[in-house]
Amino acid sequence: MSKTHSEIILVIDSGCDLPLEYIKQDNIIPLGLICNFKGEAIEDDFGEKFIRKDFYDALRQGETPSTSQINSQIYLDVFKKYVLLKKSIIYIALSSALTGTINSANIARETILEDFPDADIRIVDSKCASLGQGLLTYYAYEMLKSGKSTGEIVRWLEENKLRINHWFTVNDLNHLKRGGRISSSAAAVGTLLNIKPVLFVDNEGRLIPFSKCRGRKKAISTLVQKFKEKSDPSIKQVIAISHGDCLQDALALELLLRENGNVKDVILNYVGTAVGSHVGPEMLGIFFIANER
Repeated sequence: MSKTHSEIILVIDSGCDLPLEYIKQDNIIPLGLICNFKGEAIEDDFGEKFIRKDFYDALRQGETPSTSQINSQIYLDVFKKYVLLKKSIIYIALSSALTGTINSANIARETILEDFPDADIRIVDSKCASLGQGLLTYYAYEMLKSGKSTGEIVRWLEENKLRINHWFTVNDLNHLKRGGRISSSAAAVGTLLNIKPVLFVDNEGRLIPFSKCRGRKKAISTLVQKFKEKSDPSIKQVIAISHGDCLQDALALELLLRENGNVKDVILNYVGTAVGSHVGPEMLGIFFIANER
């Protein structure tokens, strides 16, 4: 039977990029993806001690971090703790197209079900990243607080996750090159011509190039245009903006989006290490609900 309210735990990983104060709320259990940075394996703690600005400053100086998934033992320990407390668990995972960490979670779930066959552990492949995943978590938490059951929350997540739009631009093409998103020659030519690509996340949860803009201003204008095109002008909604240490650009983007008249509130935060390692400094992204991606 589905449980309600305080009996439900939302597990989230640091790929969601939610602000630190948000993930410290009751019934939310955060887990950090691993960032291999300056020779150390550091758990992303949502910016509490591993300061995001320091991370991006290091990237600007040439550091090339990589990321690792959360291992199954960590999931096993967390899941078992709350199963023993008779909690229902909903884990909203970073897109399986971007990381294998959801596989570790599924292994942990199957292991626990061998010993606790009645354990209620639901794992949702968000097909989202950064604050797209964060926005999905936001809505799930609002449902939890309003008394929705585990089944109702999971059903809503599965029915609506592909409505979460992700549109973003990056400043330095070399980070996309290093991650295999574009070729070396495309990065070199694009840098020479001041090309700023706009990308989106597709229904498989993959990063997909959308357009090439000449200059940052044009790229930001494209983000605004996509929001105007795709969001419902008659419905005010909470949207999200993530940035790779370019707060002034993010605030300027917020003002432009609010001019559309259908923005209820904005969640604004740094891009964490999971996504930031691959897109680099000055990444700027918007996330909102539309009829489809």
